[in-house]
Amino acid sequence: MTTADKASTKNRDIPSAERLIFALDVADIDSARALVNTLGDSVQFYKLGLEFFLSGHYFELMQELKDQGKKIFADLKFFDVPATVASAVSQLSRHGIDFCTVHGNDGMLKAAVEARGKMKILAVTALTSLDQGDLNDLGFQVDAQTLVLSRARRALELGCAGVVSSGLEVSELRSQVDNALITVCPGIRPIANDDDQKRVVTVTEAFANGADYIVVGRPIRAAADPKSAAETIQTDISACF
Repeated sequence: MTTADKASTKNRDIPSAERLIFALDVADIDSARALVNTLGDSVQFYKLGLEFFLSGHYFELMQELKDQGKKIFADLKFFDVPATVASAVSQLSRHGIDFCTVHGNDGMLKAAVEARGKMKILAVTALTSLDQGDLNDLGFQVDAQTLVLSRARRALELGCAGVVSSGLEVSELRSQVDNALITVCPGIRPIANDDDQKRVVTVTEAFANGADYIVVGRPIRAAADPKSAAETIQTDISACF
């Protein structure tokens, strides 16, 4: 089965241009606005994470993006007592966000799902910056794939819309868990990398394995021409479907 054949068997209703989520990981609003203006219509979906949250302009920029018709992924990885997670998710849901992440146990995920409103909850499985040595250090006496599959099963049972997972595990996730789960894959590297992402795949590999969305940051942000880099990735995505 070709990449296009495999990708076309699920979630056909996701517009191709929305499958690329750009990680707007910058420290201030001027840098963020400059990138958004540069990227223009090459990016339709933005991830706003912790770095930009601390700029103090998180919701201001979020509204500006929504006013432009962009989709928003709030990647704040909530991890706290369930009542606090529920309160945070409830407040976040008032802003018309599409996705948000929770990086916690069953109680936290359940609380988030119950407070989500129309927002989709994504459970973080295993960070793509972690390899087996890191998982061992953290006390996980299983391999990354086993951990991802276990957390994905729990997320589905608890009502999460999807998971954040490396593209390396998506194929097994699709075959052993459920195609209903949205799969969002960070750690995408169009070329070889030497940064802190360890469990990485290319754009084509991610979608061939069954990803719904990919998150790309540095390969676009650090490119000499960010818009051209985004457009190249969009072309690669279109070829998969």
